[in-house]
Amino acid sequence: METLTIRPFAVVAAMIAAVLAGAAIGAANPPGPDPATVTLPPAQVPFSHQASAEARAGFIEQLANLHGPKPKDLAATRAHYDSVSRARISAMRKLYAVTIVRSVIDGVPVETITPAAGMAAANRDKVLIAVHGGSFIFGGGGPGGEVEAIPIAALSGIRVVAVDYRLAPEHRFPAASEDVTAVYRWLLKTHPAGAIGIYGCSAGGIITGETVAWLQAQHLPRPGAIGTFCASIADLGGDSDFIAPALLGLAVPSGIPPITGASNGYLDGQSPDNPLVRPSASPAVLAEFPPTLLITGTRDFAMSNVIQSDRLLTQAGVDTELHVWDGMWHAFFTDPALPESREAYRVIATFFDRHLV
Repeated sequence: METLTIRPFAVVAAMIAAVLAGAAIGAANPPGPDPATVTLPPAQVPFSHQASAEARAGFIEQLANLHGPKPKDLAATRAHYDSVSRARISAMRKLYAVTIVRSVIDGVPVETITPAAGMAAANRDKVLIAVHGGSFIFGGGGPGGEVEAIPIAALSGIRVVAVDYRLAPEHRFPAASEDVTAVYRWLLKTHPAGAIGIYGCSAGGIITGETVAWLQAQHLPRPGAIGTFCASIADLGGDSDFIAPALLGLAVPSGIPPITGASNGYLDGQSPDNPLVRPSASPAVLAEFPPTLLITGTRDFAMSNVIQSDRLLTQAGVDTELHVWDGMWHAFFTDPALPESREAYRVIATFFDRHLV
């Protein structure tokens, strides 16, 4: 399901008139060597009037962080994002009552998040696996998984197992797929596959798709449903790879980034033609995907990736549901203060409640 913006007639008419008058971007800014490439003029783009006041304040904070001092090394990067996640977890726990138990499943550290009031009767046999984001390099040790799992467990009434998978650069593909699969295989001992869901945001969204392909290769039954948020199973190189940085006040890339470019070493040496790395490389693999929920925002650099993933999964006959929030940035819903985040939590909870059996 896509959210479409219908422009007022007067605005559409003005745009058409501008094109007919020769004022199109291409006319004012001649293309380069590639006739399909346009040069955008300097422009001031206001924040979306469709987004909430809280989102506007959050976006200002995002800009300050993006343009402020950067952590000096990997340890500082991990510490910084852990601090951000812990602050958000503190806010979440005031809004969503859950219990958190840390344990190890088949050698993989996990956090099990359960609604404090107990699981809904209809959901006692259901379970979700959360695969945290973090550019493949941070989010481990608990904060990354908890910030993505707490609201979902509380609102869905479904137990969530957050997987603390092995990170890059210490580990490479397929470490995360192996870790998520180990937890999934363990849960299969007590749950039917159709009662298990898997979801993740950003790197976690990519790993979720890779894990589904990995499960196929291991001849394991597919889960009942999955969610790939803020990144998914398709190629990079769409419009959002270029437009989103501009809307964030960042430098626009000079070329299409390779699939391994954003993985911080995790996918080094891997071929994008390998469906275990990029499931969209194989229509046959996609055809075996379970129902899939996809979430993104219009200022997310991975928006094109998510939209293209929805397109390819739909072509493969997969039941998909796509939600796009105007003005929202990458992984926006990890901030519980936003009304848009609360909308996303309800969408996720409802999707899994409907699809898991």
